[in-house]
Amino acid sequence: MRRRTLLTTLAAAPLAARAAPALAQGSAATTLRYMPQADVTSIDPMSTTSYGVRNHGHMCWDTLYGPDENFVIRPQLAAGHMVEDDGLRWIFTLRPGVRFHDNEPVRARDAVASIQRWWARDTLGQTLRDRTDAITALDDRRFEIRLKQRFGPMLEALGKPSSYPCFIFPERFATVDPARPFTEVVGSGPYRWVAAERLSGARAVYQRFDGYVPNPAAPSLLGGAKMAHFERVVFNWIPDAGTAAAALQSGEIDMYEQVAPDLRGLLARHRDVVLDRVDTGGLVAHLRFNQLHAPFDDPAVRRALLHSINQSDFMTSIMGNDRRLWSDGIGAFPTASPLANDEGIAAMTSPRSVDRAREALRAAGYANTPVTVLHPTDVTNNNTMTTVLTDVLKRSGLNADSATSDWATVLQRRANQNPPGQGGWNALIVLFGGVDLANPGVHPLLRGNGRQAWFGWPTSPTLETLRDEWLAAPDLDAQKPIARRVQAALWQDAPYIPLGQYYTDAAWRRGLVGIQKGMTLPLNIRRG
Repeated sequence: MRRRTLLTTLAAAPLAARAAPALAQGSAATTLRYMPQADVTSIDPMSTTSYGVRNHGHMCWDTLYGPDENFVIRPQLAAGHMVEDDGLRWIFTLRPGVRFHDNEPVRARDAVASIQRWWARDTLGQTLRDRTDAITALDDRRFEIRLKQRFGPMLEALGKPSSYPCFIFPERFATVDPARPFTEVVGSGPYRWVAAERLSGARAVYQRFDGYVPNPAAPSLLGGAKMAHFERVVFNWIPDAGTAAAALQSGEIDMYEQVAPDLRGLLARHRDVVLDRVDTGGLVAHLRFNQLHAPFDDPAVRRALLHSINQSDFMTSIMGNDRRLWSDGIGAFPTASPLANDEGIAAMTSPRSVDRAREALRAAGYANTPVTVLHPTDVTNNNTMTTVLTDVLKRSGLNADSATSDWATVLQRRANQNPPGQGGWNALIVLFGGVDLANPGVHPLLRGNGRQAWFGWPTSPTLETLRDEWLAAPDLDAQKPIARRVQAALWQDAPYIPLGQYYTDAAWRRGLVGIQKGMTLPLNIRRG
């Protein structure tokens, strides 16, 4: 591969010549140089579910609650809460002494406005919004949520670490329509955004906020103290994986969030590099359809591809033949979810046939409508799998073509609801971590609420009804049969097709300590 041949020549080339200015040697003790999985394409974490932007959010803002390393929800910006009136009144109290980056106190009214901005976007937040009678600041440190109907996953919702986290913004930012991303960062978290040093497509810089008051609990992912041990953290975005690996080996970057699969062995053998699986939940790939426009507005056309999509083809294209690194036979939920099941899984595991897919498309009345596939070329795994996807769509009888661009352009275009000829799209591959897919409450692709749903905008009354049933279920035993019905509805309504689950490793220079398991974030890390 081209990446491998680059390694011998690029290892000696300075990072400054490739992606971002190399930092002075003397700054190494005070600066963490981090290679993220994707560039920070927006500074507003409510504008996209991109994990690069999500991680930027955790640098700059706090959430009220967050998961610890065991994914138990703990207080973060909140000091705690009380529940009254048989679960219909929740009273939250903020930690004392916390301030925004402009040195204004974090007040209850900021939290109220931030929750209202968040629940306009988030799938679980939308359910909380619909069940809320009123949300009110009681004083500077306390606010209440009065419910019309009990909402069991309250803390799980407010403490979501991903897609979308409920970050707490100053009120003047929280009242900005989430469809219009803000352009300035005034955070509540451990690091300031250094706008003057931003270089789009190459560099994002964060400076420690000395006025930050961390949670008093011991560090544990996002459910304890978020410690800023480095004065600066620099996100060096290096699109070529081989170049990133060479920079890590030479010591020009300190940490590589998501190692390209074919470089794992190389980095594992390097004496100054540690390779480890930080995010054990893995990633699930999905073929997402845009259901607003032909041909995928027809469920029969979407279901036709269940005959030809082969999960193992997608997984081996990025991970090779080592079955320890990926799984096929994936349904609605990832393997670690207690709701994972085999309902109707033959839709993905029976013998594959592009001929049967062609027959099903003819039966559905497909008339050679063009299919535009969004194809980011600068995100390694997404690029490779989209190439496989476009090929199988063509072989299945669809008039498919890749619309190639960088990742930032894909993120902008996937929000466009116009027809493909007017800047829209028909299909794309999306990747979500297991934490975002564990159940129907948080799973963004299982919402069927039309134009309020995640990009692709499916309408499925069946999925919406089953989601409500799951939310009302009293325990896991009651949830499991509902999850089976959800998976049966997935094969019938086909808002997306799962493409398999895979696992990635992070890598860092030996001597870094404090890496928290669960999500690869440049927080709580220090030099040992």
